[in-house]
Amino acid sequence: MELTTTLPPTTALREVPAVVARIERLGFDTVHIPETTHDSLAVGRLAAEHTSRITVRTSMTLAFPRSPMVTAYAAWDLARFSEGRFQLGLATQVRGNIVGRFSVPWERPVENLRDYLASIRAIFAAFSTGEPLEHEGSHYRFTRLQPYFNPGPLPTAAPALYTGGVNRRVCEVAGELADGFVTHATNSHPSHLRTVVLPALRAGAERAGRAGIPRVVVVSKSITGPTPAALAASRDSARQELAFLFSTPAYRTTLDRLGLGRVGERLAAMAASGRWTGLATVLDDETLAALIPHGTYAELPDVLGQAYGGIADGLGLGLPLDPDDDEDFGALLERLRLIPTSAAATIPPANAGPTSATRGVAGSETLS
Repeated sequence: MELTTTLPPTTALREVPAVVARIERLGFDTVHIPETTHDSLAVGRLAAEHTSRITVRTSMTLAFPRSPMVTAYAAWDLARFSEGRFQLGLATQVRGNIVGRFSVPWERPVENLRDYLASIRAIFAAFSTGEPLEHEGSHYRFTRLQPYFNPGPLPTAAPALYTGGVNRRVCEVAGELADGFVTHATNSHPSHLRTVVLPALRAGAERAGRAGIPRVVVVSKSITGPTPAALAASRDSARQELAFLFSTPAYRTTLDRLGLGRVGERLAAMAASGRWTGLATVLDDETLAALIPHGTYAELPDVLGQAYGGIADGLGLGLPLDPDDDEDFGALLERLRLIPTSAAATIPPANAGPTSATRGVAGSETLS
């Protein structure tokens, strides 16, 4: 099982080297670089510079505010700089943020994402082979790449492309074109994976003539600690972020599925009126337990094994709150690594050019 963690979004740039070194030392395989208050590609460069073993994967770089060519150049540089350890995760975000925060049009986001991924594939192929760049899609047109502007082939495979999402249509796009899929924290419940995500990935893969589905990395925001008291502290620490995420109406799928729709309605109403600090009071311990895996270090391998064994290829876990727990946490990771993975293997999309198709997001109208 691939073990990932997300660089805390509040990490200052000057603190990134020490944090990613700790992540590597703990034994993680991959660090996810979010895009909330920093540019994920700039932070990814720092993470690659100050590690030597782990994969650096953006999760997720926002696609629509950037031209695919701009993103492709940055990803190519990071792949070369990291000697093949960089992977590109691309997401749509939600309409409110794309339009209101980035002043970018929101037009047919699923089709846009599909064309964005296809554009990146075409550009990567042109970088690798030197052949003319010819891509004409629903949203993007690329017909010019003179040798002067071509960075040339990599000594390693091209960066793997990851995406993620909540709704069926965007999951199908991932099945068609992505090497990997990262679940959204609010919709990582096993029931959602089995009834929505995995069937949609299979449908997309079948439509594209692929023999397998993308690698599935589950980021469920699992709550853990070495003791019951530490577990409770971790629960309280996670409550505010989870309440904020679940306040987004587009992320309410799992709440509705579990009969908790009224919780989502209360959170959304509070967010709409600007009562951000009170969101956490809505997510009581019982509700959190229904939504998010919980367990002490001793309990968590069985909890996650029962939830995700055989249906995931990677699991995300947060860093210990107390660095004094790092040794015990490292031992926990070794136990989690033994959880059985999915049997479905990824293959590169046809005519995609070189890509690292190791088993282990985009989004739709509903991805953060």
